[in-house]
Amino acid sequence: MPRFDLPLNELEDYRPGVAEPDDFDDFWRRTLADARAVRAEALLRPMPTVLRTVDVWDVTFPGFAGDPVKAWYLRPAGRTEPLPVVVEYLGYGGGRGLPVDRLAWSAAGYGHLIMDTRGQGSGWGSGGHTPDPHGSGPAGPGFLTRGIDDPVDAYYRRVFTDGVRAVDAARTLPGADADRIVVTGGSQGGGITLAVAGLVPGLAAAMPDVPFLCHFERAVGLTDRDPYAEVVRYLAVHRGADKRVFRTLSYLDGVNFARRADAPALFSTALMDLTCPPSTVFAAFHAYAGPREIDVFPHNDHEGGQSYQLTRQAEWLAEQLA
Repeated sequence: MPRFDLPLNELEDYRPGVAEPDDFDDFWRRTLADARAVRAEALLRPMPTVLRTVDVWDVTFPGFAGDPVKAWYLRPAGRTEPLPVVVEYLGYGGGRGLPVDRLAWSAAGYGHLIMDTRGQGSGWGSGGHTPDPHGSGPAGPGFLTRGIDDPVDAYYRRVFTDGVRAVDAARTLPGADADRIVVTGGSQGGGITLAVAGLVPGLAAAMPDVPFLCHFERAVGLTDRDPYAEVVRYLAVHRGADKRVFRTLSYLDGVNFARRADAPALFSTALMDLTCPPSTVFAAFHAYAGPREIDVFPHNDHEGGQSYQLTRQAEWLAEQLA
């Protein structure tokens, strides 16, 4: 597969103008205030598993509109001191799966909260357990165009709110060091990571890996892969809706959240990534307000660095928390 985006030397200087609505901050302030006004505590249930070195809890916490959102909480067995907690968000179509699916962060000595993505969990992996009870207007198959006519109804307004509330829940978990909460995720999970980093001050670190949901206007015209192609198909049917659609997407753009983020961040991108093109990632990276680094994989598609990047994240995070 040939490289299709800008060369690396141009990506390193790529700082596009990305539309930002005037009421962006007020929109998200009201959204989060409404969600937090539903006063419900996270519910934890210890889970018997085949695992012997990790303690596991089934977690239900209140998300957008107080909707119950499922998660797993993993913690190294036998550790009693407060530990940093890594909150992980998942890729498009996946769910929280089973506790055995994600053991790296607890094996590295962290608490680990794995958030289910509402309405997803049937595309790959071991399944999800969180419905999305809210409807929307006409939408194409997939999730990106659900509620796309109005930011109030947008599907990712609900998901990003869930992500913030996951951090709220993580700070109350048994054995959690509330001052050392880290957010991370790949692809869609990377996009949620950026949103939460921009909405929650005082995080210890953020690690968006090959993030989705960035610089929509470029992505939609650059790649024919889903999920960005969902918007193309929607606009091909709903002719003339461009202005309305991209206005909604501007409230969800990772570049706009990055401008508000203050936690140290480790990004990654791949130069042959047709799903989340590198220029869209660099747009968010250069806009990021906090200390930032980026790892670049020149010969990879959307898989990025995989285990190499996970190892790099663990090494980098240990340095940040030290």
